[in-house]
Amino acid sequence: MMKNCLSVSIVSLIMLFFLSVLPAQAQNSQEEIMIKIETSLGNMLIKLYNETPAHRDNMIKLINEGFYKDQLFHRVIKDFMIQGGDPHSTGAEKGQRLGSGGPGHTVPAEFNKELIHKKGALAAARKGDAVNPEQASSGSQFYLVQGRVMTPEEINILSQRGRASFTEESTMAYTTLGGTPHLDGTYTVFGEVVKGLEVLDAIASRPVDAYNRPLEDVIYSISLIK
Repeated sequence: MMKNCLSVSIVSLIMLFFLSVLPAQAQNSQEEIMIKIETSLGNMLIKLYNETPAHRDNMIKLINEGFYKDQLFHRVIKDFMIQGGDPHSTGAEKGQRLGSGGPGHTVPAEFNKELIHKKGALAAARKGDAVNPEQASSGSQFYLVQGRVMTPEEINILSQRGRASFTEESTMAYTTLGGTPHLDGTYTVFGEVVKGLEVLDAIASRPVDAYNRPLEDVIYSISLIK
């Protein structure tokens, strides 16, 4: 009798152990991953979305490999976005046209209607539909959305033309914070700036050449927040 009670107690303890550990493991798997973009004009803190795991993990891998070190924001368009991620930009000569480099792989698209191109959104660049019908993302090139504040009338027009679909939350974001709603559903959004939007604005305001490369280099490196 005593032996049976002991066996039941041991089983109960084991079950309690797993019940206590599994929720913690599940919680850990959903922890937010934060990265820091250190630039010559200031720093930005960015949250990577768990809803886009392939893009999240790809960026983490590249960061750990030191890929994003001393690169340039090579394409800057005011009221639209700033773009980086070309390894050819490291040490590039003045006036050199950039934007064709990468790590040699792409990332499958991870579209999510709840992850939108609001100001500060981190999204993956990609080749055009004609050569990339699956809309796969670049393996390394990314952009940060600046965009502009939209009026309710503009939102209605975009919606009527089928250029974008809007929820109450996304309408609020685009008419207060701003962004580029016409890109929703066609480029993967996989993170957002949580601190440093003023740095994004500063970079987006830099004078550029005919290729939209800043006349004065904007150098950056990306690291994980441990």
